[in-house]
Amino acid sequence: MKYIIASDIHGSAAWCQELLTAFENEGADKLILLGDILYHGPRNDFPDEYSPKKVFAMLNAIKDKIVCVRGNCDSEVDQMVLEFPMMADYALLPYGDKTLFLTHGHLFDEQNPPLLKKGDVLFNGHFHTPRHTPLENGAVYANCGSVALPKDGTPHSYILLDNGTLYWKDLETGGFFDYLAL
Repeated sequence: MKYIIASDIHGSAAWCQELLTAFENEGADKLILLGDILYHGPRNDFPDEYSPKKVFAMLNAIKDKIVCVRGNCDSEVDQMVLEFPMMADYALLPYGDKTLFLTHGHLFDEQNPPLLKKGDVLFNGHFHTPRHTPLENGAVYANCGSVALPKDGTPHSYILLDNGTLYWKDLETGGFFDYLAL
């Protein structure tokens, strides 16, 4: 299975379209969204082409290919317009002998990880900066960055999980700027 893991669309129709184009071009099986889908949040500026209605229409069109968890900017009213489940704080996805722990990052992160075993991967967004680091117990922390509102000079990004390797990819160029074999 090939997965795209992304977070923090924040209602940007322009960057959501870029993500969906990447999803199609990569030939991924699932689009894993780690929250903050429709609302820009009170601390963020409006992202490019802020249009939550366009975003939910684009995502609903591929609802059968989406796995989604709730971000700190997501609410029950968002679930009313999204046609796929998105209110869980985390999801567990088996990947060979590993478990992928999918969460936004406001509850679990590298400083407050969930119970994981060696080789498992904790994925989140929330901080809007792509990175990865080993955790004390041998698990891996992987942040996909932000689709719409990257911080600290990082690119608009997502992770491609393909054949046991994580590739951090730039949405503007399509190129990868980091990778990690699991």
